[in-house]
Amino acid sequence: MDRGRKRADASGQLPADKRPCSSSEFRPGSSAAAAPPVTAEEGAAAVLAAAAASSSEPPECDMETSSSGRSDRAGESSYGSCDSDDEPDHGDDRPGIGGGRPARCGGGSRGGRFRRILTALDVLGGEDAASSSSSSSGALSALKELCEELSFCMEDHAPYFPADSVVPVLVRLASYEASPEVMLLAVRAMTYLCDAMPRLADAVVRHGALPVLCQRLLAIEYLDVAEQCLQALEKISRKQPLPCLQAGTIAAALAYIDFFSTSIQRVAVSIVAIVCKKLPLDSSSLVMDNVPTLCNLLQCEDIKLVETVATCLVRIVDSFCSSPELLDELCQHGIVQKCVHLITVDGRTILSQTTCSSLIGLLTKLASSSLVAVKTLFELNIGSILKGILMASDLSHGGPYPILEDVQSNQVHEVLKLANQLIPPEARDSEGTQVELAKEKILTDQPNLLHQFSADILPASVKVVNSGANAYVCYGCVSIINNIFYFNTPEMLRDLLKDTEISSFLAGLLARKDHHVLFLTLRIVDTLMQKIPGVFLSSFIKEGVIYAVDTLSMQEKYPQTISEQYNDMQRSERCLCYAFGLCKFPSSERRTCRLNKETLFTLAKHLKTTYFTHEKVSSERVLTEVLQKLKTSCAVLNGTVDEHLKNNGCSQNEEFVSHTLDQLMRELCGGETMTTFEFVESGIVKSLVNYLSNGKYLHGDQSDCNSSDHFLAVLKRIQDFAHISLSKMDQGWQDMVLTLLVRKLHAALSSFENFPVILSYAFKPRNTITDIPVRRSTMNPCIRVQFVKEENEAGLSNYDNIVSVEISSSLIAIEEYLWPRVSINMDKVQAISAEKDISPGNEEELSQESSVSSISEGLRNQERCSSSAESALGQMASQVEPRTSSATPSNQGVQPKLVFGLQGKELDRSVTLYEAILTDQVNKEPDVILGPKFWEEVHIVTYRSAIEPEISDGKPSDGGSFSSLNGDEHGFLWEKLSFVSSLLLAKLPCKLDKSAHSYDILFMLKTLEGLNHYSFHLLCNRKINAFAEGRIKSFDELKLMISSVPQSEFVSSKLTDKLEQQMRDPLTSSSGSMPSWCGQLMSTCSFLFSFEAKRKYFRLNTLDSLRTKLNLNRIDTDAVNERWVNPVSHTRRKFKVNRSNILESATKMMESHAQSRTSLEVEFNEEVGTGLGPTMEFYTLISHEFQKVGLGMWREDLSPTTGNGAVVGCGFVVAPFGLFPRPWSAAISGAESVHFQDAIKRFSLLGQIVAKAIKDGRILDIPFSRAFYKIILEQELSIYDIQSFDPELGRTLIEFQALIRRRRILESVSKENYNGPSDLCYRDNTRIEDLCIDFTLPGYSDYVLASESSSKVVNITNLEEYVALAVDATIRSGIYRQVEAFKSGFNEVLPVKALQIFSEDELDRLICGEQQDTWDFPHLVDHMKFDHGYTASSSHVIYLLEIMQEFERDQRRAFLQFVTGTPRLPPGGIAALNPKLTVVRKLGSNDADLDLPSVMTCANYLKLPPYSSKERMRQRLLYAITEGQGSFFLS
Repeated sequence: MDRGRKRADASGQLPADKRPCSSSEFRPGSSAAAAPPVTAEEGAAAVLAAAAASSSEPPECDMETSSSGRSDRAGESSYGSCDSDDEPDHGDDRPGIGGGRPARCGGGSRGGRFRRILTALDVLGGEDAASSSSSSSGALSALKELCEELSFCMEDHAPYFPADSVVPVLVRLASYEASPEVMLLAVRAMTYLCDAMPRLADAVVRHGALPVLCQRLLAIEYLDVAEQCLQALEKISRKQPLPCLQAGTIAAALAYIDFFSTSIQRVAVSIVAIVCKKLPLDSSSLVMDNVPTLCNLLQCEDIKLVETVATCLVRIVDSFCSSPELLDELCQHGIVQKCVHLITVDGRTILSQTTCSSLIGLLTKLASSSLVAVKTLFELNIGSILKGILMASDLSHGGPYPILEDVQSNQVHEVLKLANQLIPPEARDSEGTQVELAKEKILTDQPNLLHQFSADILPASVKVVNSGANAYVCYGCVSIINNIFYFNTPEMLRDLLKDTEISSFLAGLLARKDHHVLFLTLRIVDTLMQKIPGVFLSSFIKEGVIYAVDTLSMQEKYPQTISEQYNDMQRSERCLCYAFGLCKFPSSERRTCRLNKETLFTLAKHLKTTYFTHEKVSSERVLTEVLQKLKTSCAVLNGTVDEHLKNNGCSQNEEFVSHTLDQLMRELCGGETMTTFEFVESGIVKSLVNYLSNGKYLHGDQSDCNSSDHFLAVLKRIQDFAHISLSKMDQGWQDMVLTLLVRKLHAALSSFENFPVILSYAFKPRNTITDIPVRRSTMNPCIRVQFVKEENEAGLSNYDNIVSVEISSSLIAIEEYLWPRVSINMDKVQAISAEKDISPGNEEELSQESSVSSISEGLRNQERCSSSAESALGQMASQVEPRTSSATPSNQGVQPKLVFGLQGKELDRSVTLYEAILTDQVNKEPDVILGPKFWEEVHIVTYRSAIEPEISDGKPSDGGSFSSLNGDEHGFLWEKLSFVSSLLLAKLPCKLDKSAHSYDILFMLKTLEGLNHYSFHLLCNRKINAFAEGRIKSFDELKLMISSVPQSEFVSSKLTDKLEQQMRDPLTSSSGSMPSWCGQLMSTCSFLFSFEAKRKYFRLNTLDSLRTKLNLNRIDTDAVNERWVNPVSHTRRKFKVNRSNILESATKMMESHAQSRTSLEVEFNEEVGTGLGPTMEFYTLISHEFQKVGLGMWREDLSPTTGNGAVVGCGFVVAPFGLFPRPWSAAISGAESVHFQDAIKRFSLLGQIVAKAIKDGRILDIPFSRAFYKIILEQELSIYDIQSFDPELGRTLIEFQALIRRRRILESVSKENYNGPSDLCYRDNTRIEDLCIDFTLPGYSDYVLASESSSKVVNITNLEEYVALAVDATIRSGIYRQVEAFKSGFNEVLPVKALQIFSEDELDRLICGEQQDTWDFPHLVDHMKFDHGYTASSSHVIYLLEIMQEFERDQRRAFLQFVTGTPRLPPGGIAALNPKLTVVRKLGSNDADLDLPSVMTCANYLKLPPYSSKERMRQRLLYAITEGQGSFFLS
């Protein structure tokens, strides 16, 4: 519609003086008329008003609501509100300046101008004014001046504005049809008036502006006037919504909404959203006729518009939800169909999660009272849509208990509420009986609707519960399942459950602790046994359902578990009985639980006496045949192990033990299906761990754990078990016993683990003062603690103060704070007090100042230290336990002075006080919420003096006494492997509850993961022993092909989901503090978590923790250098590098910024590019620089074609199995020594580069070997690892090792038949000395292995010495200094120990990105963006995607280098690129075939010309990616 014309049905062409004016023509500040002079005071006031306008807050609906550029929120002007009228002036007494009221003279002067403007307007408002064109012109000038004045007004000017005089005139002028310009400016003046002084909206309404504005909208003769009317109504409605409603504003705003632009349409629906808030029930006639228009607007393409319309509809339904008739009428307008269409999950949902949740909540309210809505939803197959939402959800479940006040509901919560409303409950409330009976009739009359809904919701609900949902979500899902089973017929139930493991699911539910969930589960069991008796009796026995019911029915034996929990829930306001009801209770009203204390036990007894009597169950056998066999086998194995211990490890008895184990494993892998209940109840997990630990696990006997006999027995059993569990390797890992065992263990772990996800409720970062570890300000909440001396403690004084403890504070930090205050010897403190003349009452202040001073001095010392970052990170990294060592307190060498207790239990010093309190809370109530009550409560912690430890007798403990006999011949100590040391000590290196089933399962999983990880080492060692004993004759039989189980099989999806949920919690994200189980499992069993979860944990606990610890917020002292106190204002820092001398530039960069907390961005000299692209290219170039020949860093390729390892022409070391440090002899001198020192510096620089890349999220292109990653992770290397980076040398050394062991056995067992060296020949009966090997390291003739043996030739006699020296030079002493230099450089940026949660393959992904990524067509389309002329269906885009799929490896690398700056993708592949890889149409010359593609690497942005053919595109693209490298210029 032409903005310069009237509507088509109006009169013809207007005269020149009646043409509609442009809405921008008379904007404030753009008037051509000269403004009247203003005083200095008025000018100052105008400046302040303009400043206030520029700092306005966003609107309520988060959209553009004013064409004047203002932005305000509901109920407030953009210039401020009346709430700020009385703010004190901050010392400036000049008129109009400061925070107080404007000067009186300024208001009076402005008031005089308002009266003058009013006089000019009255002329036009008189009866004869219409015929006077000069009067019209004068009024226009007056209106312009009025708008100008109002644009600089504030709320404080309202007392001086003559509203009762001006507003009636403006209302009359708004109806002055003779001049559209006058109407426009009059309405604009009202808009500015209500914007600047919202309280005057009442005067505007009182003088009849609303009918006039609505009439102008309904007439819509001039678009500019109509648009301005909408702007005015939007301002008025914020203060006067009810009068706007009664004046017909909704109909007026929506009448011609299609004629307006998108921004004005947003204003129109914003008016409706404001007016519809809390509608009176008798106003339905003003709303209902406009609902169809709102429903049609849901189909608009503008997302903000659609979301605001959704808000309108939600508010309408909220207002009318008490009237079923009105809800039915709404449904007849099509509201259900439109909303269902919007929430349909197709993978490309564009509405925000909040809006989707609101729409689902709207459907829930409709379904609660409207039978029309219920029928419509079933006909639209709502079950399929809800299933899609549940399946697509990340199951974070938002807040822990959405029934609490002010907790925003998320989609999962709303879906559960809707599903529970669609299927009426079996237990009905009296007030809802009629509606629920009507719903039941719908389901009865049309069973196909119920069946379809059930088929969709049942598997989704089971999946949600099994994913680790909290008690609230679990209750919602089980409630739906219970209702579904109740209303389905037996035939329908059989069909529903044919593909669902319902017995296993119910058994898992019965293992939970919440009595609401338990009661519903028992009701489900009751329903199944009633409707389809006999079908599930056998499976209930097999899955342990009957066992759980029997346990619950024995109330007298369990009085302190469920009963106590029931009492806690009775006192709580979080009773799940009210979780999904729509009725809202006042926060002050106490809601009692609907479940009687005896209800649960009564129902359990009913099930036992009715369905599970001894006679009925015995006919099905209480113990299944599988369970009986397993129990018998486990008993035999345990008895055999005990007998073996009594016989002091008799070899004959050991063979019988191995035979018993083999039989047990055969039973486990038998053809009959075994349930999780049978697997756990049989005791097989405990028996296997007991077997592997040589009988120590079950008896808890740790005597003789350090003996060599015990070690050899454990190692022998590990090797035998590895041989059995890794059998069937020739058929693939899927068929191995190990795979089956791992899957069984994970199923059991999912059923029995109860690690809590502890979420914070209503957490908002706010400034808090903490006392411990130092008095300072923090943005995280603190726990309030009162330390109480234990009753019998006489050596310490009392401490009565309540202190605030930071949640990350360790018990060591608390001890450092408390000890000076409670120790009896206070001479030093009193001396300080006397010096400062401080009274005893101020002792607390003194202590705090002393603590701050101490911290300040410590910080100054750290600043003087060159490795300050390493020092700070070392403390944090001590919490991350290495894979290869036990989890012990970081300060284990320091004797504690105090012992702390909580609830009568001594606290472990390896956990924080916050973690200990959380553990105590979880023991009381499984689903803990960190709400205001938790932070306000004062926690009582007791303290007493620590007991002096007994003087050690000098004997080493734990693994320290293992002799060299426990390792192999070359110093490899098996007990350094974490899983081996756990078996030797018969305990995990963590503080988890040993009595829980999950502890046994975790122990076994850790053992199996270790077996799988070191399977080559174990089986190779076993084969060497077999060769030595003569059971293997040929060296070829020593070859070993291992098919390891993929690491993904060891990942627990449930625990990963729980950790992800915990890390998403706002408090966890802010502070890094988590429940203790997170750190315990991450340090002990990190393999349980996915790589993505571990990467997030690493960033949260290491990178974010580093920034927090280096930035000590605001310590209350001026003595601390501000560099440590204030965060760096810029998070990124640029650094210029020389492309032709990358190594030198990198050295300078790391010297300056290795310990910097900021991210580095690179800019190449004499190039214009900067940002992400050049930075990624820098890391790629420096990676390549480290791989050049001649640096003395890496092992040279020993293949015959390359000789010294250098590739002629390219200058890079060839390392087909990955880079591994080159060995350097300690005896080097001269030029070689200088070369070696350079290599050491480069390794240190490499460590810095790798750590900085990890910290900044960059990708390196450097192929480290698996063995080098093991070194970084501080894992022990052995002779078996050499084969991974040098297969020929490794295989030869292993064969030599087998020959050495055969010689030992021959010499010790059959000396009379031993003929000496002639019996020990190498391949083809060749004697060792005939191989002509000297005592130099293979491949390095200048590396002499032993000076006294340098002239010798290797023979069978000294072969053992030669192998030992060669192995040591290759993986130990020869590379020790290089490795230490790398670690030293790495530790300057990050603690290398923090990487130990990753495996070697995961560390490679972290450093070098994704090695293999799927580039199929759907994957590329889903994770690429096409814009500015291209879409996913464009022919040129299809050409590009086909070409990308056809790329060879080098071409793919070149393409990625060209587009992103690095030839590798980040972890996660192309889907993880940020920003997304974007392809746009490039417009260049007339002939696109002559143009080349160009890129913006900082944004992963490819500009692709529209080539005439796919082949031409391939040619130009390949030319660009090969020739367009090496510089950054403007494209």
